[in-house]
Amino acid sequence: MPKKNYRRKPRFKKQNFQVSISFLILTCFIISFLTIQSQRESIKKLAGNQTILFLSTAAKPAQFVAHKNDLYTSVMLAQAILESNNGQSQLSQKPYYNFFGIKGTYNGKAIILPTNEDDGKGNLYKVDAKFRHYGTRTNGFKDYAQVLSDPLYLKTHKSRTQNFEEATQVLTGHYATDTSYNQKLNQIILTYQLTLFDYPF
Repeated sequence: MPKKNYRRKPRFKKQNFQVSISFLILTCFIISFLTIQSQRESIKKLAGNQTILFLSTAAKPAQFVAHKNDLYTSVMLAQAILESNNGQSQLSQKPYYNFFGIKGTYNGKAIILPTNEDDGKGNLYKVDAKFRHYGTRTNGFKDYAQVLSDPLYLKTHKSRTQNFEEATQVLTGHYATDTSYNQKLNQIILTYQLTLFDYPF
Protein backbone atom coordinates (compact mmCIF):
# COMPACT_ATOMS: atom_id res chain seq x y z
CA MET A 1 0.00 0.00 0.00
CA PRO A 2 1.63 3.24 -1.12
CA LYS A 3 2.54 5.81 1.48
CA LYS A 4 0.80 9.09 1.34
CA ASN A 5 3.04 12.08 1.07
CA TYR A 6 1.92 14.78 3.42
CA ARG A 7 3.23 18.19 2.58
CA ARG A 8 3.84 20.66 5.32
CA LYS A 9 2.28 24.03 4.74
CA PRO A 10 4.98 26.57 4.11
CA ARG A 11 5.56 28.84 7.07
CA PHE A 12 7.43 31.51 5.17
CA LYS A 13 4.24 33.47 4.46
CA LYS A 14 3.52 33.85 8.14
CA GLN A 15 7.13 34.71 8.85
CA ASN A 16 7.23 37.23 6.02
CA PHE A 17 4.04 38.77 7.31
CA GLN A 18 5.52 39.14 10.78
CA VAL A 19 8.67 40.67 9.33
CA SER A 20 6.60 43.09 7.26
CA ILE A 21 4.60 44.17 10.30
CA SER A 22 7.76 44.62 12.34
CA PHE A 23 9.32 46.66 9.53
CA LEU A 24 6.18 48.78 9.24
CA ILE A 25 6.13 49.46 12.98
CA LEU A 26 9.82 50.36 12.93
CA THR A 27 9.30 52.65 9.93
CA CYS A 28 6.38 54.41 11.63
CA PHE A 29 8.47 54.85 14.76
CA ILE A 30 11.35 56.39 12.79
CA ILE A 31 9.00 58.70 10.87
CA SER A 32 7.31 59.77 14.11
CA PHE A 33 10.66 60.47 15.72
CA LEU A 34 11.87 62.51 12.74
CA THR A 35 8.57 64.40 12.62
CA ILE A 36 8.81 65.30 16.30
CA GLN A 37 12.39 66.44 15.82
CA SER A 38 11.35 68.52 12.81
CA GLN A 39 8.48 70.07 14.76
CA ARG A 40 10.82 70.92 17.62
CA GLU A 41 13.18 72.65 15.21
CA SER A 42 10.26 74.54 13.67
CA ILE A 43 9.08 75.65 17.09
CA LYS A 44 12.57 76.86 17.95
CA LYS A 45 12.67 78.87 14.73
CA LEU A 46 9.18 80.30 15.29
CA ALA A 47 10.04 81.26 18.84
CA GLY A 48 12.62 83.66 17.48
CA ASN A 49 10.59 84.68 14.43
CA GLN A 50 9.96 88.43 14.56
CA THR A 51 6.67 88.08 12.70
CA ILE A 52 5.35 85.62 15.29
CA LEU A 53 6.46 87.92 18.09
CA PHE A 54 4.68 90.83 16.43
CA LEU A 55 1.49 88.81 15.94
CA SER A 56 1.49 87.83 19.61
CA THR A 57 0.85 91.47 20.54
CA ALA A 58 -0.99 92.76 17.47
CA ALA A 59 -3.45 89.95 16.67
CA LYS A 60 -5.92 90.50 19.50
CA PRO A 61 -6.52 94.27 19.07
CA ALA A 62 -6.50 93.87 15.28
CA GLN A 63 -9.11 91.12 15.44
CA PHE A 64 -11.32 93.19 17.75
CA VAL A 65 -11.22 96.24 15.47
CA ALA A 66 -11.60 94.21 12.26
CA HIS A 67 -14.72 92.33 13.38
CA LYS A 68 -16.28 95.53 14.63
CA ASN A 69 -15.74 97.24 11.27
CA ASP A 70 -16.53 94.44 8.78
CA LEU A 71 -12.87 94.04 7.79
CA TYR A 72 -10.58 91.06 7.24
CA THR A 73 -8.30 90.60 10.24
CA SER A 74 -5.95 88.69 7.96
CA VAL A 75 -5.55 91.66 5.63
CA MET A 76 -5.18 94.08 8.53
CA LEU A 77 -2.41 92.00 10.10
CA ALA A 78 -0.68 91.39 6.77
CA GLN A 79 -0.60 95.11 6.10
CA ALA A 80 0.71 95.82 9.58
CA ILE A 81 3.46 93.21 9.12
CA LEU A 82 4.45 94.53 5.71
CA GLU A 83 4.19 98.25 6.40
CA SER A 84 5.89 98.19 9.80
CA ASN A 85 8.49 95.49 9.07
CA ASN A 86 7.02 93.32 11.83
CA GLY A 87 6.64 96.27 14.18
CA GLN A 88 10.32 97.18 13.94
CA SER A 89 10.06 100.33 11.82
CA GLN A 90 10.62 103.71 13.43
CA LEU A 91 7.09 104.74 12.49
CA SER A 92 5.54 101.80 14.34
CA GLN A 93 7.41 102.42 17.58
CA LYS A 94 6.20 104.25 20.66
CA PRO A 95 4.85 106.95 20.69
CA TYR A 96 3.81 106.85 16.99
CA TYR A 97 2.21 103.38 16.75
CA ASN A 98 1.60 103.85 13.02
CA PHE A 99 1.74 100.23 11.85
CA PHE A 100 0.13 100.92 8.48
CA GLY A 101 2.16 103.76 7.07
CA ILE A 102 -0.89 106.03 7.07
CA LYS A 103 0.02 109.49 5.89
CA GLY A 104 -1.30 112.83 7.13
CA THR A 105 -2.01 114.02 10.66
CA TYR A 106 -3.95 112.57 13.60
CA ASN A 107 -5.44 115.10 15.99
CA GLY A 108 -2.90 117.56 14.65
CA LYS A 109 0.07 115.25 15.25
CA ALA A 110 2.43 113.89 12.61
CA ILE A 111 5.99 112.79 12.01
CA ILE A 112 8.01 113.36 8.83
CA LEU A 113 10.04 110.38 7.60
CA PRO A 114 11.64 109.28 4.30
CA THR A 115 9.75 106.61 2.37
CA ASN A 116 9.89 104.76 -0.95
CA GLU A 117 7.18 105.37 -3.55
CA ASP A 118 6.35 103.44 -6.71
CA ASP A 119 5.99 105.47 -9.91
CA GLY A 120 3.32 103.06 -11.14
CA LYS A 121 5.77 101.20 -13.36
CA GLY A 122 7.55 99.28 -10.62
CA ASN A 123 10.31 101.85 -10.16
CA LEU A 124 10.93 103.11 -6.61
CA TYR A 125 12.01 106.60 -5.60
CA LYS A 126 12.55 108.17 -2.16
CA VAL A 127 10.55 111.12 -0.76
CA ASP A 128 9.93 112.72 2.65
CA ALA A 129 6.34 112.23 3.78
CA LYS A 130 4.16 113.19 6.75
CA PHE A 131 2.79 110.24 8.72
CA ARG A 132 0.18 110.13 11.47
CA HIS A 133 1.27 110.13 15.10
CA TYR A 134 -1.23 108.13 17.21
CA GLY A 135 0.12 108.06 20.74
CA THR A 136 -1.40 104.62 21.45
CA ARG A 137 -1.62 101.28 19.67
CA THR A 138 -5.41 101.27 19.90
CA ASN A 139 -5.66 104.60 18.12
CA GLY A 140 -3.51 103.19 15.34
CA PHE A 141 -5.79 100.21 14.66
CA LYS A 142 -8.99 102.23 14.95
CA ASP A 143 -7.77 104.89 12.56
CA TYR A 144 -6.81 102.23 10.05
CA ALA A 145 -10.41 101.00 10.12
CA GLN A 146 -11.59 104.59 9.73
CA VAL A 147 -9.44 105.02 6.63
CA LEU A 148 -10.97 101.90 5.08
CA SER A 149 -14.48 103.25 5.70
CA ASP A 150 -13.90 105.64 2.79
CA PRO A 151 -16.03 104.74 -0.27
CA LEU A 152 -12.79 104.08 -2.17
CA TYR A 153 -12.16 101.06 0.07
CA LEU A 154 -15.68 99.70 0.54
CA LYS A 155 -14.83 96.64 -1.55
CA THR A 156 -12.22 95.65 1.03
CA HIS A 157 -15.02 94.91 3.50
CA LYS A 158 -16.03 91.31 4.18
CA SER A 159 -19.67 91.93 3.27
CA ARG A 160 -18.62 93.27 -0.15
CA THR A 161 -16.13 90.55 -1.08
CA GLN A 162 -15.90 86.78 -1.46
CA ASN A 163 -12.41 86.40 0.01
CA PHE A 164 -9.36 88.28 1.24
CA GLU A 165 -7.74 88.20 -2.22
CA GLU A 166 -10.43 90.55 -3.53
CA ALA A 167 -9.75 92.93 -0.65
CA THR A 168 -5.99 93.01 -1.22
CA GLN A 169 -6.56 93.59 -4.94
CA VAL A 170 -8.60 96.72 -4.14
CA LEU A 171 -5.83 98.02 -1.88
CA THR A 172 -3.28 97.75 -4.70
CA GLY A 173 -2.87 101.05 -6.48
CA HIS A 174 -5.12 102.84 -3.98
CA TYR A 175 -3.84 102.28 -0.47
CA ALA A 176 -0.32 101.71 -1.75
CA THR A 177 1.35 102.61 -5.03
CA ASP A 178 3.30 99.33 -5.07
CA THR A 179 2.02 97.43 -8.11
CA SER A 180 2.67 94.06 -6.42
CA TYR A 181 1.13 95.07 -3.09
CA ASN A 182 -1.63 92.45 -3.18
CA GLN A 183 0.82 89.65 -4.00
CA LYS A 184 2.96 90.54 -0.99
CA LEU A 185 -0.05 90.69 1.33
CA ASN A 186 -1.44 87.40 0.03
CA GLN A 187 1.90 85.67 0.58
CA ILE A 188 2.08 86.90 4.18
CA ILE A 189 -1.50 85.80 4.84
CA LEU A 190 -0.88 82.31 3.47
CA THR A 191 2.53 81.88 5.10
CA TYR A 192 1.26 82.69 8.58
CA GLN A 193 -2.28 81.33 8.09
CA LEU A 194 -3.77 84.67 9.07
CA THR A 195 -7.22 83.69 7.79
CA LEU A 196 -7.68 81.90 11.12
CA PHE A 197 -8.15 85.34 12.65
CA ASP A 198 -11.00 86.16 10.25
CA TYR A 199 -13.37 84.07 12.32
CA PRO A 200 -15.16 85.45 15.41
CA PHE A 201 -13.27 84.93 18.64
